[in-house]
Amino acid sequence: MELSDEELAAACQKARTDALLDRFSTKKCGCRVEDVGPGYARCSFDITPDHLNGIGLVMGGATFTLADFAMGIAAGVGTDPSVSVSNTIEFMSPARGRTLIAEARADRQGRTIGFYTVDVTDELGTHVARMTATCFRKA
Repeated sequence: MELSDEELAAACQKARTDALLDRFSTKKCGCRVEDVGPGYARCSFDITPDHLNGIGLVMGGATFTLADFAMGIAAGVGTDPSVSVSNTIEFMSPARGRTLIAEARADRQGRTIGFYTVDVTDELGTHVARMTATCFRKA
């Protein structure tokens, strides 16, 4: 589906607004949308003590929440929202910086099924995790 420049701008703004409805990600975890486009989203949060596990590293669940949030934003630009039906995440390295960043990209967006890859890094470039997701959208 090809969007005009005006339609794309409106779809991106709607994705940013809709993200605020995800109260767990935005209010509890501090996730924010930095950039968005068709099949793409870049989201982040500043690491706080509330994100850390018992050994002082960013908890896997916090990393997953950011990755899932970014994937959901990417999957909803210019189309109906999607829900993930399968996710796999590999944790590659502990974050060394102060901010986690997730970049979600559509590998393929079909009418009802979508496939996404999300790379999570910190602001220093440390590759923290990679998530792959399969999503479903009502046709």
